[in-house]
Amino acid sequence: MAPMVSIFAHERSTTHDVTNQPPPLVPYDASEDTALLEGLRREGAGWAEEGIRRLGLRAGSAQAQEWAELANRHEPELRTHDRYGNRVDEVEFHPSWHHLMRVAVGEGLAGAPWADGRPGAHVARTAGGLVWGQTDAGHGCPTSMTYAAIPALRRQPELAKVYEPLLTGREYDPELRVPSEKRGLLAGMGMTEKQGGSDVRTNTTAATPTAEPGVYTLRGHKWFTSAPMCDLFLVLAQAPDGLSCFLVPRVLPDGSRNTFRIQRLKDKLGNRSNASSEPEFDGTVAWLVGPEGQGVKTIIEMVNCTRLDCVMMSATLMRRTLVEAGHHVRHRRAFGARLVDQPLMRNVLADLALESEAATTLSLRLAAAADRAVRGDTDEAAFRRIATAVGKYWVTKRGPAFTAEALECLGGNGYVEESGMPRHYREAPLLSIWEGSGNVNALDVLRALRRESGSAQALFAELALARGADARLDAAVTRLKDQVAQTSEAGARRLVELMALTLQASLLVRHAPPAVADAFCATRLGGDWGHAFGTLPDTADLDTVLARALPDGA
Repeated sequence: MAPMVSIFAHERSTTHDVTNQPPPLVPYDASEDTALLEGLRREGAGWAEEGIRRLGLRAGSAQAQEWAELANRHEPELRTHDRYGNRVDEVEFHPSWHHLMRVAVGEGLAGAPWADGRPGAHVARTAGGLVWGQTDAGHGCPTSMTYAAIPALRRQPELAKVYEPLLTGREYDPELRVPSEKRGLLAGMGMTEKQGGSDVRTNTTAATPTAEPGVYTLRGHKWFTSAPMCDLFLVLAQAPDGLSCFLVPRVLPDGSRNTFRIQRLKDKLGNRSNASSEPEFDGTVAWLVGPEGQGVKTIIEMVNCTRLDCVMMSATLMRRTLVEAGHHVRHRRAFGARLVDQPLMRNVLADLALESEAATTLSLRLAAAADRAVRGDTDEAAFRRIATAVGKYWVTKRGPAFTAEALECLGGNGYVEESGMPRHYREAPLLSIWEGSGNVNALDVLRALRRESGSAQALFAELALARGADARLDAAVTRLKDQVAQTSEAGARRLVELMALTLQASLLVRHAPPAVADAFCATRLGGDWGHAFGTLPDTADLDTVLARALPDGA
């Protein structure tokens, strides 16, 4: 009888063969993106293309994708004390986190552009983020903050002299040691508190001067401080003359631990590979950065940099999920045909492709403005000031809806964790919250329009470069000029949305193929569009749009 049981068991285990499932999307080339490569060359960083292509192959490799999966599965853990009861306040990460960080820092995605004299260095970094960010978004947080900390730190030249060479280096050194003795540094920031959030002027953390000039002690708390294992933090606190910016090292020059008590790690919706914490300061030693009372003014350059990265990471998530959706529908059949050959699915994919290209193109244009502003171009600085806030508002708002639609292209396969799509979906809302929610950014745009006359002029000068190329765009610019003169606070979101769409349309009209620009203008500006992705008009050239966005067989 034993052989009969064996036969029956075998029959039960082979009820079907696995068919009609796409192969794994590994390996793939994350730099195989025509809009990205064209923008890299156009915005002055063509010299970086070979490195971007190499990084794209690495990002899409089985090894890098496994690092990303493991770093999110094995989340960081807080260790407040050592075995003897000493307070240590350390966060332990899975080795995969360190692998991701080592590549990111080594490829110049942290502070490296500030030490690179080549025009386009900041564009090259953004392009690298658009590619390498297709692994894991969480480790982009400390690299972004390190990048953003440098212009703020330069407000205190004696501190910048000590720390900038290590912040701009390409060596990842995760050990907690005296910063000046390390091979490379990472910087974080501690701005918000429980009672205020974005309203940092309500901060209660107190900064008390010591006998040593420029040195203070802090007492208070921070509500949302990401990457607590960074070496240095820029922190806002109330000094005698008002809200001020301070540099807080984790380890003091004498080798002792600074007081940086991590109360807990946040249990977040997404971004789970990255640790976000609530630190307490009690006699914490800090160095003043910039004048007392000018904390917000000191960190404003940091805000411009991190907002650029919010746009970049949203564009990265769009591209990654578009590639996932495209891969699935090319290999999946339903109702007698490949999904990619079915008209309605092609409409959805093409609509997503338009959104993705517009986001990528705007990201690189903003990076170019940052690059030129650093090199003294005042017109580009004025454009950067308003356009970065506009892009931060709009592109990050589009991210969650985009990733949801891309996930839906996979059907039930996209709803399970194994696909990776739920991780991307949970990541998307963060970018519209971090560095100022939608309202904060919309109001910041209004503030720029009312207080900085050069901002509006710079924006309309950029839009004028496409004048006469598309009647729908010209009409939208006219409407925008009227709205700028009339908009109240309550209408700020409507105004900023129109700004973003006209800016994206002008870039596509100037730089993308006619099929892409026409479809974008018809839908986003001309009103020939529904309320969901996949409602492009019958006149749209879907084949050209898809061939550009997904060149390998779409």
